[in-house]
Amino acid sequence: MTLQFTAAVVQMVSGSEVAANLASAGRLIAQAAQAGAKLVALPENFALLGRREQDKLGVAEDDGVGPIQDFLTEAAARHRVHLIGGTIPLRGTDPARVRAACLLYGPDGRRLARYDKIHLFDVNVGADGGERYRESASIEPGEDIVAVDTELGRVGLAVCYDLRFPELFRALLARGAEILVLPSAFTETTGAAHWHLLCRARAVENLCYLLAPGQGGLHENGRSTYGHSLIAGPWGEVLMERTASGEGIACAGIDLTSLHGVRSRFPAVQHRRL
Repeated sequence: MTLQFTAAVVQMVSGSEVAANLASAGRLIAQAAQAGAKLVALPENFALLGRREQDKLGVAEDDGVGPIQDFLTEAAARHRVHLIGGTIPLRGTDPARVRAACLLYGPDGRRLARYDKIHLFDVNVGADGGERYRESASIEPGEDIVAVDTELGRVGLAVCYDLRFPELFRALLARGAEILVLPSAFTETTGAAHWHLLCRARAVENLCYLLAPGQGGLHENGRSTYGHSLIAGPWGEVLMERTASGEGIACAGIDLTSLHGVRSRFPAVQHRRL
């Protein structure tokens, strides 16, 4: 297992054209690989952030088959990276909805894991509730908690709104997670209020690294996403962050020897009583 390596989070401003979004993702994955990253994470909805929530139904793929999944397989193999494919719409059991699937590929292009977003963003944002989101209208929730062994350590997967549910991250920790990956598309409003607080809390309370790639900018549908894609360390420190809006990457070193040292010296997880 590789104990020290560089990881990268990719920030995008995805729109309604899959081909254009994949071209942007491909360029940014290449940039991350050129910077030495061995683990690269794309944001939620990287392949499509449509004008309407229902647009994702038109580009949904069957599990294991389709151009978006082919792109991820090819990009991981070409650049010899572990690649987290943000989320993509995969067909589920409900023909009127899709699964928001986060996919992890190895450097040979083989898929290692799939996590379907469990917690769906059905909220009214802002003091007057003027921003209304109903993900459950087009997304079918997942059920399974996913942590998987890789050459770079044990990776636990979550997506965006999941960040607000610490019990999910405790369950990932119980499954041995060392690196948490959270593809996101936080709104400008909720991100400004809570993004850094929650990312750092999930990292420090579980003594894990946390990779949080996000959408960051003004999208074709008029939605503004917060960005600030970041990598946090197990002591809760922000190791690297993309503070500018717009597409780009942020890279930081991951040191699992250091992580295990922190867990040994400060065994808060073993001190739990509840």
